[in-house]
Amino acid sequence: MMISFSVLVANYNNGKYFKECYQSLINQTYKNWEAIIIDDASTDDSVEIIQSLIKNDSRFKLYHNATNEGCGSTKAKCMKYAQGDLCAYLDPDDAIYPEALEKVVLEFMNRDDLSAVYSKMMLCNESLIPEKIYTGTKQIYNNRYFFNYPIQLAHFFTFKREAYVRTPGINPNLKNAVDQDLYLKILEQGGVKYLKEPLYLYRLHSNGISQDKAKQSSKDSFARVIHDTMKRRGIKTINHKIIPEVFTSSDEIFKLLNYQTNRMHRLISKIKVTLDNI
Repeated sequence: MMISFSVLVANYNNGKYFKECYQSLINQTYKNWEAIIIDDASTDDSVEIIQSLIKNDSRFKLYHNATNEGCGSTKAKCMKYAQGDLCAYLDPDDAIYPEALEKVVLEFMNRDDLSAVYSKMMLCNESLIPEKIYTGTKQIYNNRYFFNYPIQLAHFFTFKREAYVRTPGINPNLKNAVDQDLYLKILEQGGVKYLKEPLYLYRLHSNGISQDKAKQSSKDSFARVIHDTMKRRGIKTINHKIIPEVFTSSDEIFKLLNYQTNRMHRLISKIKVTLDNI
């Protein structure tokens, strides 16, 4: 039976960019997919633009939040509508390469133990013209002490819906670090495969909010996600240091993980990955 794929799009005020996202979906070489789009009470003309593009294609399903609920709640809601065997989030201002779904499906067909597949991503300018591959993405060694710090795992992240169902699901209260929350929960459910090629086109643009403020907010959210993950995994100490019972500051959490940024730790992880692949 052909594997079905749900592409999940949480939209808020990205109407002017959506056409390229839509185009990248209809250009997929793999055809058995649906797109679940939830508009989070946009104040631009997103809904009209999306409706005019998808009106003759039953693979697209558009839903609306009556009020603005934020990223975590909207992405969590996407999963409630998803019917596919495999799922992946695609931001409405980004796009995927034509072979993206096909290449990912092949990996899942080849290995039953996988819960996720992720790839490199291409950084693009505001016009979605590719500029350079994001260098942070690496092949990871997945164990209970992996927290994606520093970030080594990003888009294009595809996962089995059955793996997601076994997790507590995306935290709907999160405004930032929603993807990080998803990655860490899915990685607890099985194996992960890295594709060393970009399948995702990530648009860099100014979104009108203070970058410093946004960075601090993201940092705090990521630290909370990591702290929740430590608690969920039953980790009491890390590198001989006690995990705080209650979250107090992002610096406290990241200090616990500073050892993961040193060269020796990363070299050991690389060796473990190599041995795993033999």
